[in-house]
Amino acid sequence: MMAWKLAPALACGNTVVIKPAETTSLTALRLAEILQECELPPGVVNVVTGGPKTGELLVGSPGIDKIAFTGSTEVGKRIAAEAAPRGIPLTLELGGKSPNLIFADAPVDQAIEGIVKGIWFNQGQVCCAGSRVIVEESILQDVVRRLEHRLGTLRVGDPLDKNTDVGAINSPQQLETIRRYVGIGRKEGATLHEVNGSRLPRKGFWCRPAFFTGVQPSHVIAREEIFGPVLAVMRARDFDHALELAVESTPYRLTGGGFSRKPSHIERARREFRVGKLYVNRGITGALVARQPFGGFGMSGVGSKAGGADYLLQFVEPRAVCENTMRRGFAPGMDA
Repeated sequence: MMAWKLAPALACGNTVVIKPAETTSLTALRLAEILQECELPPGVVNVVTGGPKTGELLVGSPGIDKIAFTGSTEVGKRIAAEAAPRGIPLTLELGGKSPNLIFADAPVDQAIEGIVKGIWFNQGQVCCAGSRVIVEESILQDVVRRLEHRLGTLRVGDPLDKNTDVGAINSPQQLETIRRYVGIGRKEGATLHEVNGSRLPRKGFWCRPAFFTGVQPSHVIAREEIFGPVLAVMRARDFDHALELAVESTPYRLTGGGFSRKPSHIERARREFRVGKLYVNRGITGALVARQPFGGFGMSGVGSKAGGADYLLQFVEPRAVCENTMRRGFAPGMDA
C-alpha cells in the first residue's frame, strides 16, 4: 500500500516522507534499502519509524505540503483536524465494514467462497474486509450450514506455510481488541460459530476464525470495524431489506459485494448501494486494478481514490501561466 502513494508522488516530482505503522516498520525499512540499491538520490524518499507521537510530529511539521494517510477512521479524523487550519491537502483512506449481499437467486457455492476470501484472507486485517454478510432469509439456513462446513476446513498457522489459510494477528493489542468485540457480540445475544478443539500455535498472536449469526443492525459488531477474522451474518427479509441493511447499518462506504444470477439485481445494487467499489459474484479484495480507482465515501475516505489518472492530480499543484497579458495592454501586477 506504500507503493500506491509513493509511485504517483515520485512520478509528479515530489520528495516523500513515509511513516509506517509501528507494528509493520520492517517492510518500509526494506523498501528504503531497495531504493538505496537503485541509487535513488538521498532525501527523495525518507522513512521515519515510531509510534503515534512520531506521527503527530510529522503531521504538524511545517515542511509537509501534502498528507496521504491509510489507517483507522479515528486517526484519520485527528489528522484532518490538525491539517485543516493550515490548509494542507489530504487524501484519507480509512476504515470499512464492507457487506456481501447474498440474494435468494445467488450461486451459493460461489458466494461461500467469496465470503471466505472477503473476511478470512489476511486474518480480516484489511480495511475493505467483507466483515458483514446480509442474506435473504429464504436461503439463510443453507448459507450458514455451508459456511460452518467451510469454516471447519480452514487451517490456522504459520503464514509463510503455503498450506495455511489464516495466519497470526498483527499485535497483542489488536488481538485483545478482537477478543473484546467477540465478548460484546455474545453479550448482545448473537450466536458465535467457531472451530472448536483445533490447536493454535503456542508462539504468536492467534485468533480462531469465527462468525456470528443472529446479528441485528443495532449490534456493535454490525456497525463497528473489528479488523479481525470475525464475520457478522445478518438476515434480510427480501431484496429491498438487504439493500437497506447494507446502506443504513454503518457509516462506512468503502467496498461491497453482491451475489445474484439476475443482472437486474446487480444493476439496482450498483445504482443504490453507494460504495467506492462493488464486487459482483466474487470475493471482496483490496487488489488495485490498473486505471481503476480504489477508495470509499463517508467515514471510509476523503479525497481522490488510489489508482487511475486522476489520482496523479492529488500530488501536484496546477498552475496556469498567462503569456499574452502584455500584448493586450496589461502591465505586470495589474488585474486582467
